[in-house]
Amino acid sequence: MPDPSIPAGPLSGITVIDLSRALAGPYGSMMLADAGADVIKVERPGSGDDSRGWGPPFVGEGADRESGYFLSINRSKRSVTLDLKSEDDLARLRALLADADVLIENFRPGVIDRLGLDQDSLERLNPRLVVLSITGFGEGGPDGHRSGFDQILQGEAGLMGITGPLGGPPIRMGVPVTDILAGMFGAFGVVAALREREITGKGQRVTTSLLAAGVSVHAYQGTRYTIGGEVPQPGGNRHPSIAPYAAFTCSDGYINIAVGSEGLWHRFAPVVGLAVDDPRYATNHERVANYDELEAEINAALCQESVDVWMERLGEAGVPAGRIRTMDQVYAWDQVEHLGLVDRFTHPTAGELEVPGAPVEWSRSGRRPAEAPPRLGEHNDEVFGEPGD
Repeated sequence: MPDPSIPAGPLSGITVIDLSRALAGPYGSMMLADAGADVIKVERPGSGDDSRGWGPPFVGEGADRESGYFLSINRSKRSVTLDLKSEDDLARLRALLADADVLIENFRPGVIDRLGLDQDSLERLNPRLVVLSITGFGEGGPDGHRSGFDQILQGEAGLMGITGPLGGPPIRMGVPVTDILAGMFGAFGVVAALREREITGKGQRVTTSLLAAGVSVHAYQGTRYTIGGEVPQPGGNRHPSIAPYAAFTCSDGYINIAVGSEGLWHRFAPVVGLAVDDPRYATNHERVANYDELEAEINAALCQESVDVWMERLGEAGVPAGRIRTMDQVYAWDQVEHLGLVDRFTHPTAGELEVPGAPVEWSRSGRRPAEAPPRLGEHNDEVFGEPGD
């Protein structure tokens, strides 16, 4: 029996069968696991999820080697191995699905149907099953057949076209953003479908894609085109509609400053020696129109002092500002520690590890305590009564 003193999470009692690999699907299933779901990760015998081989970094040697990439997105799951080309193993998978609540897959379009796991078959097997399907370009249409990888979709969805130094060239974001967003939206879709199942008693199919995720977060950059008729270009660290709202150079590093209202401008200008009523900068419209000049004047003032000095001065003036931290500085930050944004656990072969933690807490049901990502086939015996891979 579960220990009632240990937080279980709001999805405790939900079983997820995760056939996905790489990033989008596993990220979504990790979110469900953080919320308390029992996620059974189904992997290929011998090699497992593709991301088990992605590195550096790796920890351990030989058969015990683990990929930092895999460890970052697979906490709190169980791993079993099944060869989906084997009828016996397909039968085992169907047996799992018959009692499960959720199935997650990110096969190329048509593969799940060829396995005999099309939606009609799944509904007959388990009418309460919620099925999440994540593809690269969505289902159907002229490009639905294409395989999708994050960098491809960052480009195709327009995100690289607005990212990079002022004037170009386009640059990929530093994290696999369309994969992560597709996983997040997929997990949201699953939770919404589970809520609807409480009313109807029936599961349903949830679909999303890396392309849908990329387009859906265009926000004001999208309406710059759809409403304004402007094709946004890479703008460096500047906000295209608000000034000053950008990154600036201090004597020993960089700082972000967000002057998002006229009231903030009246507080900010005197701090850096600018006249509040200078006609070039008197309103946000003028400041955006004269961004080059404004940025040069602000940098000329900021480069005279350190980041610490400016953070203190801007804080005293009530102007939103923030350091631009390197990764080591982020993980040494006491605010990150306070929020529990680093998960620590003991891996059976890799030892003591730290990974980026879950960003959500639940006040009543709590967040399930993080567990080490599974070794390949580690739970075969537990799930099927067979030794691990």
